[in-house]
Amino acid sequence: MLSTSHDRNAVPSTGPFGYSLPLSPSGQASMLTPPPWHFSGEVIMVEYRVDPAAAARFLPPGLTLGADPGAAAAVFAEWQWCSASGEELAEPASNQFAEFLVLIGCEREGVPVARCPYAWVDQVVPLVRGWVQGMPKQFGVVHQSRATAVGRGGPRLAPGGRFHGSLSVNGRRAVEAAVTLNGRTDAKPFLHTVPLAHTLVFPDWASTGAGRPTLVASEVTDVEFSDVWKGEAELRFLDVLGEDFAELFPVETGDGYVFSYSETLCGGRIL
Repeated sequence: MLSTSHDRNAVPSTGPFGYSLPLSPSGQASMLTPPPWHFSGEVIMVEYRVDPAAAARFLPPGLTLGADPGAAAAVFAEWQWCSASGEELAEPASNQFAEFLVLIGCEREGVPVARCPYAWVDQVVPLVRGWVQGMPKQFGVVHQSRATAVGRGGPRLAPGGRFHGSLSVNGRRAVEAAVTLNGRTDAKPFLHTVPLAHTLVFPDWASTGAGRPTLVASEVTDVEFSDVWKGEAELRFLDVLGEDFAELFPVETGDGYVFSYSETLCGGRIL
């Protein structure tokens, strides 16, 4: 008689699992690790103004333009990130990415928030992580100047330092910016200090009735800013991404900022 001590059907299996696809027997194959996720980045940000009527068309129910209609920002950032274990720090090729965001100032029940109608990243993990958060991330090529402390191979964090950022999508330049520093400022750029209100939505592939848009925000802790440098800004959007994106072209360019920033992303909440 054969032994049944190793019968694979003797103990029910829960099957492969994971925080995200792909699922596996150990759960370690997931593209995304569970939060918290820690981020440290270098930011070039330009405040600008958009047509308020155009901005309003990008806001879902529950958000309004608020006290400063037309406030917007273009944000370039180079990030390093890791999960709670910090294991990603040993693989710079996978824990670094570049990002470009458009932000629109708005309000939720009288509380200032920001809406991100467009975002581009250059790596797959932050793209998928953005969809989990409700951020509209797409693939793009993002470059920006890096501050240097020695030599002439880059701008200095000092008066006269000139920092550039660019976004290209499908081989075409879409956004370009420059900030010439005047000096440090105690005022942090406003749209980088308020919560982001996203829309969590996935196509209802199996016609289950799920997938309805849900307004969400991220839970963020351990926010830190370096010294913030402020200066004169230039910002140009090129007409290569369609008429919807063109609605967000600048009608006026404001101040520019260069700074380091960090936060811990702990999860999301329904608004």
